[in-house]
Amino acid sequence: MLCDAVIFDCDGVLVDSEGLASEVLVESLKPFGICLTIEDAMARFCGVRMADCVAQLELIGGTPLPESFVPQLRKQMAAVFTDRLKPIEGALELLRTLTLPYCVASSAPREKIELSLSLTGLLPYLQGRMYSSYDIEDWKPSPGLFIHSARSMGVHPHRCAVIEDSWPGIQAGLAAGMQVFALQRHDSDPRIPRHVSIVHRLSELHPLLCPV
Repeated sequence: MLCDAVIFDCDGVLVDSEGLASEVLVESLKPFGICLTIEDAMARFCGVRMADCVAQLELIGGTPLPESFVPQLRKQMAAVFTDRLKPIEGALELLRTLTLPYCVASSAPREKIELSLSLTGLLPYLQGRMYSSYDIEDWKPSPGLFIHSARSMGVHPHRCAVIEDSWPGIQAGLAAGMQVFALQRHDSDPRIPRHVSIVHRLSELHPLLCPV
Protein backbone atom coordinates (compact mmCIF):
# COMPACT_ATOMS: atom_id res chain seq x y z
CA MET A 1 0.00 0.00 0.00
CA LEU A 2 1.33 3.41 -0.93
CA CYS A 3 0.71 5.84 1.92
CA ASP A 4 -0.07 9.56 1.90
CA ALA A 5 1.59 10.50 5.22
CA VAL A 6 3.96 9.09 7.82
CA ILE A 7 3.63 9.19 11.62
CA PHE A 8 6.77 8.64 13.68
CA ASP A 9 6.93 7.68 17.32
CA CYS A 10 9.64 9.65 19.12
CA ASP A 11 11.39 7.58 21.80
CA GLY A 12 13.21 4.63 20.28
CA VAL A 13 12.33 5.66 16.72
CA LEU A 14 13.75 9.15 16.23
CA VAL A 15 15.78 9.53 19.44
CA ASP A 16 17.81 6.86 21.21
CA SER A 17 16.25 7.48 24.60
CA GLU A 18 14.80 4.18 25.78
CA GLY A 19 18.02 2.80 27.28
CA LEU A 20 18.86 6.10 28.97
CA ALA A 21 15.36 6.46 30.41
CA SER A 22 15.42 2.89 31.71
CA GLU A 23 18.84 3.47 33.28
CA VAL A 24 17.54 6.51 35.16
CA LEU A 25 14.39 4.66 36.22
CA VAL A 26 16.36 1.72 37.62
CA GLU A 27 18.58 4.04 39.69
CA SER A 28 15.59 6.07 40.90
CA LEU A 29 13.86 2.94 42.21
CA LYS A 30 16.72 1.65 44.35
CA PRO A 31 15.95 3.92 47.35
CA PHE A 32 12.46 2.38 47.42
CA GLY A 33 13.76 -1.18 47.49
CA ILE A 34 12.68 -1.93 43.94
CA CYS A 35 15.46 -3.67 42.04
CA LEU A 36 15.17 -4.06 38.27
CA THR A 37 17.72 -4.48 35.53
CA ILE A 38 17.79 -2.03 32.66
CA GLU A 39 16.69 -4.87 30.40
CA ASP A 40 13.71 -5.62 32.69
CA ALA A 41 12.72 -1.97 32.73
CA MET A 42 12.85 -1.68 28.95
CA ALA A 43 10.83 -4.87 28.46
CA ARG A 44 8.17 -3.82 30.97
CA PHE A 45 7.82 -0.08 30.41
CA CYS A 46 8.89 1.03 26.92
CA GLY A 47 5.91 2.66 25.26
CA VAL A 48 3.80 2.48 28.45
CA ARG A 49 2.31 5.69 29.84
CA MET A 50 3.89 6.93 33.04
CA ALA A 51 0.79 6.48 35.23
CA ASP A 52 0.62 2.80 34.27
CA CYS A 53 4.35 2.39 34.89
CA VAL A 54 3.95 3.81 38.39
CA ALA A 55 0.99 1.51 39.09
CA GLN A 56 3.05 -1.52 38.08
CA LEU A 57 6.02 -0.38 40.14
CA GLU A 58 3.86 0.08 43.22
CA LEU A 59 2.64 -3.48 42.81
CA ILE A 60 6.19 -4.74 42.47
CA GLY A 61 7.38 -2.76 45.50
CA GLY A 62 4.28 -3.35 47.56
CA THR A 63 4.05 0.30 48.58
CA PRO A 64 2.92 3.62 47.05
CA LEU A 65 5.60 5.81 45.52
CA PRO A 66 5.65 9.45 46.70
CA GLU A 67 3.98 12.15 44.61
CA SER A 68 7.42 13.64 44.04
CA PHE A 69 8.65 10.48 42.29
CA VAL A 70 7.50 11.27 38.74
CA PRO A 71 8.54 14.96 38.70
CA GLN A 72 11.96 14.04 40.08
CA LEU A 73 12.28 11.17 37.62
CA ARG A 74 11.51 13.46 34.69
CA LYS A 75 14.03 16.00 35.97
CA GLN A 76 16.75 13.36 36.21
CA MET A 77 15.91 12.02 32.74
CA ALA A 78 16.13 15.52 31.27
CA ALA A 79 19.59 15.96 32.79
CA VAL A 80 20.83 12.65 31.41
CA PHE A 81 19.29 13.37 28.00
CA THR A 82 21.04 16.75 27.92
CA ASP A 83 24.40 15.03 28.40
CA ARG A 84 23.96 11.86 26.39
CA LEU A 85 20.92 11.74 24.11
CA LYS A 86 21.57 11.05 20.42
CA PRO A 87 19.31 10.63 17.40
CA ILE A 88 18.60 7.16 16.11
CA GLU A 89 20.98 6.38 13.27
CA GLY A 90 19.43 7.51 10.00
CA ALA A 91 16.73 9.70 11.55
CA LEU A 92 18.07 13.01 10.27
CA GLU A 93 18.67 11.64 6.78
CA LEU A 94 15.17 10.18 6.58
CA LEU A 95 13.46 13.39 7.69
CA ARG A 96 15.58 15.44 5.29
CA THR A 97 14.69 13.32 2.29
CA LEU A 98 11.14 12.14 2.99
CA THR A 99 8.79 13.75 0.47
CA LEU A 100 5.54 12.68 2.14
CA PRO A 101 3.89 14.75 4.88
CA TYR A 102 5.01 13.50 8.28
CA CYS A 103 4.70 14.18 12.01
CA VAL A 104 5.68 12.77 15.38
CA ALA A 105 3.10 11.28 17.77
CA SER A 106 4.30 10.32 21.23
CA SER A 107 2.85 9.22 24.55
CA ALA A 108 5.36 11.52 26.27
CA PRO A 109 4.58 15.04 27.47
CA ARG A 110 5.11 17.75 24.86
CA GLU A 111 8.00 19.26 26.85
CA LYS A 112 9.88 15.95 26.71
CA ILE A 113 9.24 15.56 22.98
CA GLU A 114 10.52 19.06 22.29
CA LEU A 115 13.58 18.60 24.51
CA SER A 116 14.49 15.29 22.88
CA LEU A 117 14.11 16.60 19.35
CA SER A 118 15.98 19.80 20.18
CA LEU A 119 18.94 17.98 21.75
CA THR A 120 19.27 15.71 18.72
CA GLY A 121 18.94 18.39 16.03
CA LEU A 122 15.61 17.05 14.76
CA LEU A 123 13.33 19.80 16.04
CA PRO A 124 13.54 22.02 12.92
CA TYR A 125 12.06 19.18 10.87
CA LEU A 126 9.16 18.58 13.26
CA GLN A 127 8.28 22.04 14.53
CA GLY A 128 4.49 22.35 14.36
CA ARG A 129 4.20 18.62 13.64
CA MET A 130 4.24 17.25 17.19
CA TYR A 131 1.31 15.45 18.82
CA SER A 132 1.31 14.29 22.44
CA SER A 133 -1.01 11.92 24.26
CA TYR A 134 -1.11 14.47 27.08
CA ASP A 135 -2.75 16.98 24.72
CA ILE A 136 -5.74 14.72 24.05
CA GLU A 137 -5.66 12.55 27.21
CA ASP A 138 -5.43 9.33 25.20
CA TRP A 139 -2.47 6.95 25.34
CA LYS A 140 -1.22 4.01 23.30
CA PRO A 141 -2.25 1.22 22.80
CA SER A 142 -5.44 3.20 22.14
CA PRO A 143 -5.43 4.38 18.51
CA GLY A 144 -6.69 7.85 19.46
CA LEU A 145 -3.39 9.71 19.17
CA PHE A 146 -2.63 8.30 15.75
CA ILE A 147 -6.11 9.04 14.46
CA HIS A 148 -5.88 12.58 15.84
CA SER A 149 -2.48 13.05 14.18
CA ALA A 150 -3.73 11.80 10.81
CA ARG A 151 -6.77 14.06 10.89
CA SER A 152 -4.61 17.03 11.90
CA MET A 153 -2.56 16.41 8.75
CA GLY A 154 -5.72 16.12 6.67
CA VAL A 155 -5.08 12.48 5.80
CA HIS A 156 -7.40 9.50 6.27
CA PRO A 157 -5.96 7.19 8.96
CA HIS A 158 -6.01 4.22 6.59
CA ARG A 159 -3.67 6.13 4.26
CA CYS A 160 -1.00 6.63 6.93
CA ALA A 161 2.10 4.66 7.78
CA VAL A 162 3.23 4.43 11.40
CA ILE A 163 6.83 3.86 12.49
CA GLU A 164 6.91 2.34 15.98
CA ASP A 165 9.30 0.36 18.14
CA SER A 166 7.20 -0.56 21.18
CA TRP A 167 4.43 -3.12 21.48
CA PRO A 168 1.84 -0.58 22.73
CA GLY A 169 2.66 1.67 19.78
CA ILE A 170 2.42 -1.18 17.28
CA GLN A 171 -0.95 -2.14 18.75
CA ALA A 172 -2.14 1.47 18.46
CA GLY A 173 -1.12 1.69 14.82
CA LEU A 174 -2.89 -1.55 13.97
CA ALA A 175 -6.01 -0.47 15.84
CA ALA A 176 -6.00 2.77 13.83
CA GLY A 177 -6.02 0.76 10.62
CA MET A 178 -2.64 2.12 9.56
CA GLN A 179 0.25 0.42 7.83
CA VAL A 180 2.70 -0.32 10.64
CA PHE A 181 6.47 -0.56 10.31
CA ALA A 182 8.09 -2.00 13.44
CA LEU A 183 11.60 -0.68 14.03
CA GLN A 184 13.36 -3.51 15.86
CA ARG A 185 17.00 -2.51 16.22
CA HIS A 186 17.92 -5.58 18.26
CA ASP A 187 15.81 -8.69 18.82
CA SER A 188 12.32 -8.57 17.32
CA ASP A 189 9.36 -8.69 19.69
CA PRO A 190 7.71 -12.10 19.22
CA ARG A 191 4.26 -10.52 19.69
CA ILE A 192 4.50 -8.62 16.41
CA PRO A 193 2.01 -10.10 13.89
CA ARG A 194 3.40 -11.56 10.69
CA HIS A 195 1.71 -8.98 8.48
CA VAL A 196 3.59 -6.11 10.18
CA SER A 197 6.73 -5.08 8.31
CA ILE A 198 9.84 -5.29 10.50
CA VAL A 199 12.83 -3.06 9.77
CA HIS A 200 16.10 -2.97 11.65
CA ARG A 201 17.36 0.43 10.47
CA LEU A 202 15.60 3.64 9.52
CA SER A 203 17.52 3.61 6.24
CA GLU A 204 15.38 0.65 5.18
CA LEU A 205 12.23 2.79 5.25
CA HIS A 206 12.84 5.23 2.43
CA PRO A 207 12.34 2.76 -0.44
CA LEU A 208 9.33 1.30 1.40
CA LEU A 209 7.65 4.67 1.93
CA CYS A 210 8.64 6.30 -1.34
CA PRO A 211 9.06 3.56 -3.94
CA VAL A 212 10.19 4.73 -7.36
